[in-house]
Amino acid sequence: MRCLWIGRFGLLLAAVLAAPTLLRAALPGPAEPSPRASLAGQLLVASPSITDPRFYRAVILMVRHDPRGALGIAINRPIEERPLAALLEATGEKNASVTGSALVFAGGPVQPELGFVLHSAEYRRPETMEIDGRVAMTNSREILRDIANHQGPAKVLIAFGYAGWGAGQLEHELEQGFWIAVPEDPALVFDHDRGKLWDDAMKRRTQDL
Repeated sequence: MRCLWIGRFGLLLAAVLAAPTLLRAALPGPAEPSPRASLAGQLLVASPSITDPRFYRAVILMVRHDPRGALGIAINRPIEERPLAALLEATGEKNASVTGSALVFAGGPVQPELGFVLHSAEYRRPETMEIDGRVAMTNSREILRDIANHQGPAKVLIAFGYAGWGAGQLEHELEQGFWIAVPEDPALVFDHDRGKLWDDAMKRRTQDL
């Protein structure tokens, strides 16, 4: 799976960032009242009982969680560092003067052709989706342009693919003890050592769900 994401990187980036409607189609609609409090904006930490390699020791930022399902982005599966100039060129914009690079992550096993840009919440565009007031998500080539021009968000995480659950599926997995909820912390999302993230997120758990 990792080879697929890396080998098709340029094609995927161009297709996804040029078509934000693809991302919105993948997301659940606006949240509805739920018997369980929404986990949107929290981190899901895979319990030691999960041996599935797709989620082994995964740390997932929950983007949406409502009665119709849930969607999250894994934040501790880095793939490779890519030059910002290459990312822009993949979307059809060539700018040889652009410097710097961005680390690309595998966000989950579902629809790896979809791209997601998680970022600190001070940056906003019309298409920006707020997650919890501290972390947001934007899907457009403009955010890459702003990042390259040093006008983008202070913190960024670019990922392809997501973790998705159908109606009631995540609730069942929570009841089985497969996941542990941890309060979201921008430092964990954007700055923490990815190799230590699972261990340190586990230390911050407030309860086993």
